[in-house]
Amino acid sequence: MEKPIAIIGAMDEEVEELSQGLTPVPHFESQFLDMPVFQGSLGNRDVVVVRCGIGKVNAAIATQYVIDRFRPAYIINSGIAGGISPNVRIADLVLGTHSAQHDFDVRKFGYARGVIPRLAESTFKADSHLLQLALMAAQKEIQADRLHQGLIVSGDQFISSREQKQEIRDFFPQALCAEMEGAAIAQVAAANRIPHLIVRAISDLADGSAPEDFERYLSEIIPVLNAVIQGLLSLIKD
Repeated sequence: MEKPIAIIGAMDEEVEELSQGLTPVPHFESQFLDMPVFQGSLGNRDVVVVRCGIGKVNAAIATQYVIDRFRPAYIINSGIAGGISPNVRIADLVLGTHSAQHDFDVRKFGYARGVIPRLAESTFKADSHLLQLALMAAQKEIQADRLHQGLIVSGDQFISSREQKQEIRDFFPQALCAEMEGAAIAQVAAANRIPHLIVRAISDLADGSAPEDFERYLSEIIPVLNAVIQGLLSLIKD
């Protein structure tokens, strides 16, 4: 039996179109509160879509639940993020080559910011095969100068000031964008030896400059993000 591909997003807006596109659309009640799970087919792939909720703990719980319950072949985290790099603009797309937790801080004990003590790796590398396929899918949906690959950082903070943004850039100068779930999903996927990828559309520049009509803006960028995800699914052959 084909293993499904898990797609995890934090908010309804990030997963609603994908979950509604499943055939059929059974809704599983997970053992956790407020974590809807949908299973079905999207294109020619068996898929599990999960709305995990906001933040790293919710993301980690959802990821482990999906692994235990559905045994996915791959895990994809899809959603929006705030741009950190000056090279990233609103409506750009970022494919995470690797991820880290920008708010993990035990520098007092001699560790660099983001390093998790007694863990072999604190930066979680995306699956190279998924990354290559996602790049192919994204090139069909977005201009080359709006497409980026690199470090995505996560933390239990909504970054909305120049001071917060600069602090992240000081410690993670290679970071392209910041969000609140990806690195937690990546860490759980890595611990379970399941290939993963984070795909993020830039919704703001992490400095209070979000579009004035944010809901309308999401309705414009989320379909592009979802088109990339569906294109990626269509390219996965194993």
